[in-house]
Amino acid sequence: MTLVMTGDVLLHPPLWDQARADAKALSSSSAFDFRPLLAGQKAIVSGADVALCHLETPLAREGGPYRGYPSFTVPPEIAPALVDTGYDACSTASNHTMDAGTAGIDRTLDTLDADHLRHTGSARSAAEARTILTFDVRGTTVAMLSYAYGLNGRSNPAGEPWHVNIIDPARILADAHRAKAGGADVVVVALHWGTEYVHPPTAQQRALADRLTASKDVDVVYGHHAHVVQPVAKVHGKWVVYGLGNTVAAHSVRRLDNREGLLVRVQLVHSGGRWRSGRLDWVPSYVAESPYRWVDLTKALRDGGLSASTRAVYANSAKRIEGVVDSLGAADDGAHLLDP
Repeated sequence: MTLVMTGDVLLHPPLWDQARADAKALSSSSAFDFRPLLAGQKAIVSGADVALCHLETPLAREGGPYRGYPSFTVPPEIAPALVDTGYDACSTASNHTMDAGTAGIDRTLDTLDADHLRHTGSARSAAEARTILTFDVRGTTVAMLSYAYGLNGRSNPAGEPWHVNIIDPARILADAHRAKAGGADVVVVALHWGTEYVHPPTAQQRALADRLTASKDVDVVYGHHAHVVQPVAKVHGKWVVYGLGNTVAAHSVRRLDNREGLLVRVQLVHSGGRWRSGRLDWVPSYVAESPYRWVDLTKALRDGGLSASTRAVYANSAKRIEGVVDSLGAADDGAHLLDP
């Protein structure tokens, strides 16, 4: 089976402006249309058995008000665009999950439900928080878990610790064990972790990856939050993607590497009575502007038609991403650049 994972969907105001302009150009019935922003990844995402995104921020009501950094509430029209792109579910545990309080969590999850985009990492009730998100893939059950390192100084309300899943190794392992005991064949753990704008994984990331993958209850670990690409590695024979960078974002801090990301496709192979990590394919990506678009760098460089300056930027980003991805030996472990 194939799993596709991508990084932060982080909607800064310039991306809303682009979606508003695209809606007008396409005569959309909605005020915002984020489909063109994501269109470049649709063929790969929609072809996966399970495709997982990370929704970084709370969703506002239709019509707003909308807010950007540091406390986000963003246009809800992103949800149907993610569905149209082919995503099955989003992780929702991030340092921004509580930006609009518990009302923002409730509104976000209500919106995702209405658009048939599944989710895990935050919850409207204790019962929902205990529920393991699973997918049926031709008779095989895949479970997804999601946790964040913290909430930017906020916290879950007193007596209600279940609104946002916070990283706790013992809790993650207990949840993974509960998922396997409940019938899951594969458990995927999404972690919002690491240090922003730092490519190498921290000692804490590496220690947690080692502890989780040592368990028979965890099969794949991947992360986001750093807003730059981090390495890929096999740990205890299982794939760990330390950081996927940004799927889409438009930070006010203008750096080339925070416009970069990874789309990762993991193949799992049934062997010896269980599912094991097979090949991992990755796509280097870039958020272009004027107009804002998600760009598959390998495809863009192959297809041509780029100005000399754009080609130089894209080639530099592709080279940097490859260096980071392989910095812990990913290629030797079976990770490959996906040929478009």
